[in-house]
Amino acid sequence: MSDSEHNASTQSKSDRTTVISRVINAPRTLVFEAFSEVRHLSQWWGPHGFTTTTRDFEFRVGGVWSFVMHGPDGTDYPEWIIWTEIARPERIVMLHGEFRDDPNAFESILTFEPTGDATQIEMVTVFPTAELRNEAIEKHGAIEGGKQTLANLAAYVVETQEGANR
Repeated sequence: MSDSEHNASTQSKSDRTTVISRVINAPRTLVFEAFSEVRHLSQWWGPHGFTTTTRDFEFRVGGVWSFVMHGPDGTDYPEWIIWTEIARPERIVMLHGEFRDDPNAFESILTFEPTGDATQIEMVTVFPTAELRNEAIEKHGAIEGGKQTLANLAAYVVETQEGANR
């Protein structure tokens, strides 16, 4: 690959990518568990005001999480995730769309890094095209929604940890 081809592919990937991160005041194993067990996910997944109903869940490579997000205005959003890589408790990679084989599905790479007694979670999302990325940001508030989702995760994990320590 020539330098110009490499720069073009790097540029096109950056045009299709979002990155959101947050430090959560809890150990990495607990943060990872909250992301990998349905009993936890249904308590915090989604932006503020959303709830989640799981239809099917199997956390393993090739396993599927099929669910419906219920918006605060009553709108239902069918969602479908297939787990493509799991390295417990460091990394999760998933393909996320509205349904199986969704041509507009995007890949999310989640990394869980210990930082003292806390955990930094980073969510890198790569969309199939720059247009889909821009639409997700502008029309669906993907950046703010992602930040709110990680805030919900942080609040849930800290609350769960405090409850366990009582």
